[in-house]
Amino acid sequence: MRCSPITRRSFVAAAAAACAQPAATIIDIHQHTHYSGRPDDVLVAHQRKMGITRTVLLPAGSRFGLAADAFGNDSVVDLARRYPDEFVFFANELPDIAETRPVLEKYLKLGAIGIGEQKFPVECDSAAIVRIAEIAREYRVPVLLHFQHAAYNTGFERFHKILEKFPVVNFIGHAQTWWGNIDRGHDQTVMYPKTPVAPGGITDRWLADYSNMYGDLSAGSGLNSMLRDEDHARQFLRRHQDKLLYGSDCNDHLGSGEKCIGSNGIAAIRRLAAPEVAGKILSSNARRLLRIA
Repeated sequence: MRCSPITRRSFVAAAAAACAQPAATIIDIHQHTHYSGRPDDVLVAHQRKMGITRTVLLPAGSRFGLAADAFGNDSVVDLARRYPDEFVFFANELPDIAETRPVLEKYLKLGAIGIGEQKFPVECDSAAIVRIAEIAREYRVPVLLHFQHAAYNTGFERFHKILEKFPVVNFIGHAQTWWGNIDRGHDQTVMYPKTPVAPGGITDRWLADYSNMYGDLSAGSGLNSMLRDEDHARQFLRRHQDKLLYGSDCNDHLGSGEKCIGSNGIAAIRRLAAPEVAGKILSSNARRLLRIA
């Protein structure tokens, strides 16, 4: 095939067009230090292998380790300070102890950009969660919650009370019960449903009806929400394209392959969403919500 010669004008025009295109970026809003014992240097390599531009580190509280042997606030601050161009961090603490406020305020003042992952055995509309929301409102940061039936942030169907009580606080939903409830017929005892999705579940409605509700597509639960019914997923990602955030929540050591939830999540989003929608979910929504430069 005969190619047209490259003129100075065409070269300049092409260069200008290339410069106008934003660089491909991925922000991972959900990772942990010492996840299932994974060393920090392996985490750093894992994120780089996946092509992550910036990672949000979510610490454990002073007890429980988020059921993943994750390390706490000092650990995420340390890693973020060692790699300031690659990591930022949230603050966390159990919501129902005397130390809740002073601990959260200490790390928010050190630069935490959110609170979470809140994964503790309390009811989702309890006084403890009200306390967390009040602190988030004062510091103008979002809260990321793990919803798991009969275990963490229970009474999911009542969470709308918190959304309505704190309209200026942004909440990010995550985990099995959050993602199971994209289906209006969801059985709350099933953690990883495989059946086709009937649109209009609680999660679907809250994303549509509350401007302060967002969804974290991380972990096996987020990936399952897309793969269980791909026709539904295409519509869901398009419908809530401004409210969804990519996260990995992956304890894998390699950053690739069939066992890496994080890399499989990126691939699913790119396959199921139009490029402009995938760009929002993988990067720009997190930049806007978390005010990441």
